[in-house]
Amino acid sequence: MGARIPVDEHAAFVRSLLAGLGARPTERVALADALGRITASPVESPIALPPFRNSQMDGFAVRSADVMDAPVSLPVVGEIAAAPGVPAPLEPGTAVRIMTGAPVPDGADAVVPVEDTEEVGGDVTGVLILHPRAVGEYVREAGSDLEAGSDVLPAGLRLASRHLAAAAASGLAEVLVRERVRVAVVSTGSELVPLGTPLGQGEIPDANGVALAAAVRAAGAVVVHGGRVRDDVDRLRAELDTAREAGAELVITSGGVSKGAFEVVRELLEPAGGWVGSVAMQPGGPQATGAYRGVPVIGFPGNPVSAQLSFELFVAPSLRAIAGLPPAATERLELAEPLTSVAGRRQFLRGRRTDDGRAGVVGGPGSHLVAALAASDLLIVVPEDVTELDAGAVVDTVLL
Repeated sequence: MGARIPVDEHAAFVRSLLAGLGARPTERVALADALGRITASPVESPIALPPFRNSQMDGFAVRSADVMDAPVSLPVVGEIAAAPGVPAPLEPGTAVRIMTGAPVPDGADAVVPVEDTEEVGGDVTGVLILHPRAVGEYVREAGSDLEAGSDVLPAGLRLASRHLAAAAASGLAEVLVRERVRVAVVSTGSELVPLGTPLGQGEIPDANGVALAAAVRAAGAVVVHGGRVRDDVDRLRAELDTAREAGAELVITSGGVSKGAFEVVRELLEPAGGWVGSVAMQPGGPQATGAYRGVPVIGFPGNPVSAQLSFELFVAPSLRAIAGLPPAATERLELAEPLTSVAGRRQFLRGRRTDDGRAGVVGGPGSHLVAALAASDLLIVVPEDVTELDAGAVVDTVLL
């Protein structure tokens, strides 16, 4: 097992182990499924935006020359709705009622908003234009937003709803994106049972299966396999074979990395040249790295707090970078209370921002305090060489 290695050293090694996942292949996905994905190339619009001249307002399409001496009355010769079809050209000295988004007829070069008019005649047979209108007023010209063949979205863009709106307005049903990293999540431990199962003596719910899968998705990757195995190395080996068959490029395990008996991740990885040891941190000291039949394996402790923290510290930065997500936010805050820490280990205390903007500790340092993690909104980072801090001391925090 050896001595505890520094947190930064282990983080750098995991980062190097995952570096090969950064060169992503591409896939074409439906626009409805593209939220949060990264464009693999510039997205070109096959049509102009807008695709035809249309009205910006509900009102009346007119010739500007006919209303230059307004107020002036014009006969209303028809109505144009926002619907398919080509309207008849507008004759001089007339107006046509038009709706927002409807095609502006040939001959018309301005739209008068309805609120700047008065009706003439019982059935709106005429309209009084109250003010002159210049050429182009309230008319959206074809291609005024984007010319056909132009890029509506650049390459390397993480798609938000506004980007999907632009692509959809361009008539695109699909978009070429980078593939997401395919991850398998495997919980180990004979004591684990499926969620919702009545607990027998010595049994606990498999919290890590759900929590780590959610963390993977939040980091921009996709879970292609989830499993749970007893403390049997042959069963773990079979589970990892299943993960490979599902296309996993990375396997994340929880449990089985300590110094005792029945540590199946250690039993599997160490004979194949993997590393299982301790990192100078609390919680989350026991860690493992290795590979199974060419697939990287990152092993975390079984305690849910340790597993969650380990993921955020060692794996999430790489996955987030590949997915085009920003790194976790950090902030320096004053402590709301004094605290103590273990010498030689970087401590990550669960915390919460107080009403006065300081960092207060939630629960203790124990790796089993999952309810305290749920009640937290930040982690308080205490360096390895610090054993005591007074209230008011400024500390680094990682926002959850």
